[in-house]
Parts: sequence; C-alpha cells; structure tokens
Amino acid sequence: MTLDHRLIDLLVCPVCKGPLEMLRDDASQPAELACRADRLAFPIRDGLPVMLEGEARNLE
Repeated sequence: MTLDHRLIDLLVCPVCKGPLEMLRDDASQPAELACRADRLAFPIRDGLPVMLEGEARNLE
C-alpha cells in the first residue's frame, strides 16, 4: 500500500496541531511524519500514518 501524499497535506501533529514533515528511509520510502516543534516522529506502517503520541519516537 502506498501513502497518498494528498493525505499528508491534511494531517497535523496530534499534540500541537503544527505542520508535519515526511522523513524517508534509506530506500527513499516514506517512513515517518515528524513534528519539529514537539520533536516527535510518528511512524508510517503499511502506508498508513500512526498518529498516536504513544507510538511516536523522540527526535534527537
């Protein structure tokens, strides 16, 4: 399943409602959506963003 990039434009951070930036893996595939303000990265699994604070990892 591929991620619909139009969806990304509609999503905001569930914590602060700020913009998200797509992070890609080594194969240039969408891997995470990052909120720079909260320093959180939300995973993309099977083409679907998991927008749960408990599933996010901290950005360094």
